[in-house]
Amino acid sequence: MRMKVLVTATNYSKYCQPGKKMLEAAGCEIVENPYGRPYTFEELKAVIGDIDGVVAGVDTWDENVFKIAPRLKVIARFGVGVDNISLEDAKKFGIRVCNCPGINSSAVAEQAVALMLCVLRDIPGLNAEIRKGLWPRPMFHEMKSRTVGFLGFGAIARNVAERLQGFHPRMIAYDTYPNQEAARSLGVTMVSLEEVLREADIISVHLPATKETRHLICSQTISMMKQGVILINTARGSVICEADAAEAMRSGQVLALGTDVFEKEPVDLNGELFQLRNYIATPHVSAETYENCETTSVATADAVLAVFDGREPKNCLV
Repeated sequence: MRMKVLVTATNYSKYCQPGKKMLEAAGCEIVENPYGRPYTFEELKAVIGDIDGVVAGVDTWDENVFKIAPRLKVIARFGVGVDNISLEDAKKFGIRVCNCPGINSSAVAEQAVALMLCVLRDIPGLNAEIRKGLWPRPMFHEMKSRTVGFLGFGAIARNVAERLQGFHPRMIAYDTYPNQEAARSLGVTMVSLEEVLREADIISVHLPATKETRHLICSQTISMMKQGVILINTARGSVICEADAAEAMRSGQVLALGTDVFEKEPVDLNGELFQLRNYIATPHVSAETYENCETTSVATADAVLAVFDGREPKNCLV
């Protein structure tokens, strides 16, 4: 029987030809995402009944979907985070779940550094002002005088630290399972969570979305930070309480927030953060590079085909 693969990650034919060709060469029928955004439950409900495998974006995958997907055998997450996939429900329904750790580290790290520099030098705001005929003369701090603190020190944070070395900031990091050797090689000092919050001028978030990390950055933890701290988030939107961040930005406790992720996507442009000049946002595009899409397409195709062939897939979580 010909296997049917649903790809909910966007722009698959445009940017993911290597992986697509692997699936086609194996005789798979591919159903691509026509929406340019995550599927809703109703949209999944209309197509999931005869799907054998999924290359998943950030749609929600849980019991509600699995119980109407009798043929579904594998979900290969087109990325690292699997907070949108209920691993417990997948296990109950005998569905394998795989992800692609490490592949997008370089791409996301570049975005994190870009957001830091944009915020530190107010590049978007100054660009808007000069286009209005204004000629402002602001003053800035150089990166070499700043302390950059990482919340989470996995592959992406380490890539950020490597890229920042040439700017010569002091770098500190907190991680539940600290890699001291990697930290030393990158000139990073591993410290406690409280030390990062208290000492960092720039806090870069690299934590997964879990019950423990939800709203980790909130009014209580923000009050522990330096006056005028800069927040950067390329991890998961749920780590920062957006309402508390907005209040802290209005008061000046937080100088600015640069983010690529949000508590709710797509975003509500009427939200209070979007009314603030010191808020810089990009639409969850950190991993959207040609290189990452091609490599991840191969990894996800390989995982799907391994399950179809009765082989053990790489990076299997369930």
